[in-house]
Amino acid sequence: MALMAFIGGETKMEAKIREFVIHFCLSAVCVVVLVAALSPAARVRRSDLPGFKTNTDKRTIDLSELRGGGPGKDGIPAIRRPKFVSARRNVRWLKPAEPVIALTVNGKARAYPLQILIWHEMVNDRIADVPVLVTFCPLCYTAIVFERSIEQKLRDEMGVI
Repeated sequence: MALMAFIGGETKMEAKIREFVIHFCLSAVCVVVLVAALSPAARVRRSDLPGFKTNTDKRTIDLSELRGGGPGKDGIPAIRRPKFVSARRNVRWLKPAEPVIALTVNGKARAYPLQILIWHEMVNDRIADVPVLVTFCPLCYTAIVFERSIEQKLRDEMGVI
């Protein structure tokens, strides 16, 4: 029957049966997904936030309304010691019009290719003895650079949470 359906030789009854089976299977999948999404296991609890120093007592919603999703803490690895190549070198994976985040600090310049930042989102770097954090969000296509020292004290290396 399945082979005949692909070559157009099925009867009206076989077509109705095939249509019923497809609808039944899709309905069953939807029910399973809905039950899984609404189950208590899918809900975010305070105990699901180990390692975070977040005060969950100050909130306007019930934590049970939150759903988990995406990678966990440090699931997107930040680059901690970036390696650079000279712009004069013939590097095959870099195109002449490669989109980059260009950064100049005290006369020293660096370029961070977006094709790398799409996967890592953050780079902890030091340029001209200035600790910086280069960030890129592939969802909204936005880049921001921060100095990682506050009042002359170096902040810890940053990561994606």
